[in-house]
Amino acid sequence: MQYYGHIINGHAKILNSRQSIKQLIADPHTATELKGKLERILEIREFAENELFLPVNNHYRTYIELNRPYVAWNVYAAPEFSLTAKTWSYPVIGRAAYRGYYVRSHAISYAEKLKKNGYDVYVGGATAYSTLGWFEDSVLSTFIQRDEYQVAALIFHELAHQVLYVRDDTTFNESFASTVEQAGLQRWMIYSNNPKGLQKYLAHRVRHRHFVDLVKRYRFELDSLYRQDIPPGKKRLQKASVFRRLRTEYEHLKLNWDANSAYEAWFNTSLNNAKLLSVAAYYDLVPEFLRLLESNNNDLRQFYTACRQLAKLPRAERDGRLK
Repeated sequence: MQYYGHIINGHAKILNSRQSIKQLIADPHTATELKGKLERILEIREFAENELFLPVNNHYRTYIELNRPYVAWNVYAAPEFSLTAKTWSYPVIGRAAYRGYYVRSHAISYAEKLKKNGYDVYVGGATAYSTLGWFEDSVLSTFIQRDEYQVAALIFHELAHQVLYVRDDTTFNESFASTVEQAGLQRWMIYSNNPKGLQKYLAHRVRHRHFVDLVKRYRFELDSLYRQDIPPGKKRLQKASVFRRLRTEYEHLKLNWDANSAYEAWFNTSLNNAKLLSVAAYYDLVPEFLRLLESNNNDLRQFYTACRQLAKLPRAERDGRLK
């Protein structure tokens, strides 16, 4: 009950800080840069509704200044020798592979408890989240200063959760939203006649695909290691060796990139099972969803219908159909 009290109070504080975007734009005291970004948000909203057929409703009509880098911090956990994520049960949404906190110290404290119980843990900051239609989501200071393509991507991603959300299946939900984000963003950049932004986004997408593929390859290697019947001490040493090779391969990979890597912070802290799974949840099924979108003539409304039909199936059958 203490945890849910924290969540209710944290979200209530955010709701009480909302300001109307239209009023901020009209206010002569609003900084010019912020005003321009808020005006662009309204254009992105309209595009999401009219071109991507996302349920915009009253979302992203308000702005919240948080004065911190993240709106929340998510705790991920996995056993020392397993890539099966620990999950938590929540009202309405079912089970999810993370536990969120509005205060970083609370997330760190909980992660330390899990670590003492033998879990690999990772605490990652979140710049936004979706309330799945229960509340009107707002534009947050934690993400509005990003590049335009990143802001649009985030809004498309969070709105996609309101198109479809399946209880107890984080990977399906996040991969679906990431696919809508990717398809929507490419259309937005063309629609907004931003060739430089599109070029930057496409370069980012290539680097991101390399990063995800790299992580997935080492996940498969670790999974094979954990299945071996060898003493824990030996398994622990081999696990550390796999993570060292992952870090080394990343250092070679980024040499081919013509921009500063956005993944430096991720690699600059310790690597473990939970950290790898935080990537898995968002991207494991994206290639399959992209193929499904293509098989529906890249028509998003047909794609949404096909995904809703998949969502009605038992999880094993659902994943089998996708793959």
